[in-house]
Amino acid sequence: MKIEFLGTGGAMSIPRPLCNCIVCKEAREKGVPYSRTGPSLFIHGPNVLIDTPEDIYYQINRSTIKNINAVFYSHWHPDHVMGRRVLESLNADWVGNPPKPSQTDVYLPEQVGKDFENRLGSGEHLQFFEEQGFIKLHQLSDGDSIVLNDTTISPFRLAENYVYAFLFETSNKFILIAPDELNNWEPSKQMKGVDLAILPMGICDFHPLTGEQQIDVLHPVLNAEATFSDTIDIIKKLQAKRTILTHIEEVDGLGYEELEKLKVKLKLEGIQIEFAYDTLIVDI
Repeated sequence: MKIEFLGTGGAMSIPRPLCNCIVCKEAREKGVPYSRTGPSLFIHGPNVLIDTPEDIYYQINRSTIKNINAVFYSHWHPDHVMGRRVLESLNADWVGNPPKPSQTDVYLPEQVGKDFENRLGSGEHLQFFEEQGFIKLHQLSDGDSIVLNDTTISPFRLAENYVYAFLFETSNKFILIAPDELNNWEPSKQMKGVDLAILPMGICDFHPLTGEQQIDVLHPVLNAEATFSDTIDIIKKLQAKRTILTHIEEVDGLGYEELEKLKVKLKLEGIQIEFAYDTLIVDI
């Protein structure tokens, strides 16, 4: 199984439009791995796409993806869903008469399906695609799993119960993918020692290299978002064989080279992590 990181940015991708900070200017000049598009990844083997940010057309076109068996949505937030029209572009038949569109299976975990009914028009949009024959919608109940190409995929709620993470299990590999929102989450014993954990980095309220405070302690974002320190605590509890962090926000002010320095710093402290970048492919 291979994991392809299509986009490793967060709600604010890098470079941020019209921003002239050092990180954004460097990203414009150098591109990948300094630039980061919206959060999405692809799991080769079961051939599963997780989330469709605004950048998904571009991400798929530059990827090594040959076929998409299924799309899973982790939650309703716009940075994870607003590129959903790619489902039409992948499948519509504008030449044949009568048209014979292809079809992609789309899986909505229980709360995601409910939220799509009243958030951002996602539910209505996907229902239209199903009527046109572009997709087949599957509503999952909590506790449901599906099997694709000998891989069992199990969505489960995090502590913020509108958002889901996913367990991918084969005969000899166990992979945890949490696209976003680790706030207040405690990993279960079942997840301890997974072969790979893919987690969001978390907000850097303090600069992880200099210690400088970057976000006021009373800022409301800290009530809703896990911090980088929170993520480190989760990593220690998980004890995964390999941990890769993604969903890296522009507002953290960390460029690619600073993240590499942070990787070295944490290794000296006994914490083994990697920072994903757009187009990264890892073989598990």
